Amino acid sequence: MERIKQAISKAKQERPNKPEGSRPRKNIEAPRRKLQENEPIAYDQTQVVELDTKHLEAHRIVTFDSEDPDSISFDVLRTQVLSKMEENGWKTIAITSPTPECGKTVLSLNLAMSIAKQTDKTALVVDFDLKKPKVADYMGLKTQKGLVDYLEHDTEIKDILVNPSFPRLVLLPNRVPIRNSAETLTSRKVKNLVSDLRDRYQERIIIFDLPPLMAGDDAIAFMPQVDCVLLVVASNQTKPVEIKEARRQLQSANLLGVVLNKSAEKQKRYYY
Repeated sequence: MERIKQAISKAKQERPNKPEGSRPRKNIEAPRRKLQENEPIAYDQTQVVELDTKHLEAHRIVTFDSEDPDSISFDVLRTQVLSKMEENGWKTIAITSPTPECGKTVLSLNLAMSIAKQTDKTALVVDFDLKKPKVADYMGLKTQKGLVDYLEHDTEIKDILVNPSFPRLVLLPNRVPIRNSAETLTSRKVKNLVSDLRDRYQERIIIFDLPPLMAGDDAIAFMPQVDCVLLVVASNQTKPVEIKEARRQLQSANLLGVVLNKSAEKQKRYYY
């Protein structure tokens, strides 16, 4: 726990100070030039929020702390995922599961933090589980605005993005469930948003936290907009027939692999 606090304190020191309430008018997140490894980023307009480390720990968000044994598996997963993505020139990845409660959101956030903390990439997590958004809750974000404000009220995307006091990591949260979610995910506005997020920064990896495949047609409807996908299954919970059906639904997608979650084996909670 103390190591997590030290990591966040170090991140704050690396971020330039700015006056309270100031809103510079330039870049939303980061410069367009190629980033150097571990280069600090000043988030000029993106909202920066302080995180409650106890809340993170309670929700199994562990990759703030590089010395936490549970973070090692995410680092291995990160290396394998990035290797495949870089080999193919991919920048966007969807994370889904066959059924609810497999841990896809926890994996999305830990993977993003692992990417952000030890590479020359930046990571963006987009909460596209529109019926049951969880990213804001798991991270303990108290922000009032979310994706629904962009989709339904024309709020600018820069006013929704959040940096959770961690370098190179940005979140696009959602707080309010959205009706007609599958139609929303295939709308022109969402397609334009995905294109803009993907093309704005060369070194960015975008992780889309999608709904479970068997909870509706949202994930399959959105899948053509991403480069690849990870499937999260839960040990002693997900049935073989559910995995088989999920793989069938993803047969036209670039499936990177299946991640086994909730294993009882110590330090082997996630497998790639």
